[in-house]
Amino acid sequence: MTPNILCQRDGAIATVTLFNPDKLNALNAAMWSRLRETMAELAADASLRCVILRGEGAAFAAGGDLEEFRTARANVDLALAYHEAVGEALTAIESCPHPTVAAIQGACVGGGLEIASACDLRIAGTGARFGAPIMKLGFSMYPGELAGFLRLAGPAVAKEILLEGRLLTAAEAYAKGLLTRVVADDDVPGEAQATAARIAAGAPQVARWHKQWITRLMAGRPLTLEEKRTSFAFIGTEDYAEGMAAFADKRLPRFTGT
Repeated sequence: MTPNILCQRDGAIATVTLFNPDKLNALNAAMWSRLRETMAELAADASLRCVILRGEGAAFAAGGDLEEFRTARANVDLALAYHEAVGEALTAIESCPHPTVAAIQGACVGGGLEIASACDLRIAGTGARFGAPIMKLGFSMYPGELAGFLRLAGPAVAKEILLEGRLLTAAEAYAKGLLTRVVADDDVPGEAQATAARIAAGAPQVARWHKQWITRLMAGRPLTLEEKRTSFAFIGTEDYAEGMAAFADKRLPRFTGT
């Protein structure tokens, strides 16, 4: 089986699958590149309302493909180029305008943890495990990859994971704020689909605006008057009119994204 990034569409929901099951979905350079391309393609599709990211088989992703590291990171220039490409893939997930849901079963380690951290929501099975024990391999996490994980985990949890190198259970990861919810292992796919369906039932522009404003507010700068006025852009949309009409009529809204 050739390692790959698969993408399947079901209505307004797309599912991106990390496909390298023989190596617990460890990602090689080609997979990181294709992941970036796939997320860019999905980001440009205004008809989408949610993206699910998952791993094939028994794991979400067990990190990077260590076998290619000896050649791909043979010197500083090669290593920088390799990990800049990884960072670009993570940024493509994080900046995707559509909400993203990580459906996590099994190992979610190293690069897998970075991918999950870049998603908006993370749903894990009770048997999932989380960490980045790269201190045992003698290398550190590239700052461009660490940034997203740090924003989610915070410095205390990031230090615990990176300095100790131990794997967290799903219960521990949830308690530390790394997960949205934990369900039975077999229920992960169904819960991820149900979550995506709930998101897709809402006004798609509103979901994108919420992502945009959360990112903007996290920057810590006061909003300008123009930004405050822009936050009311929904007033001129058909979806706003439909939502208010559906509420008055006591029916489900039919949002079109306009």
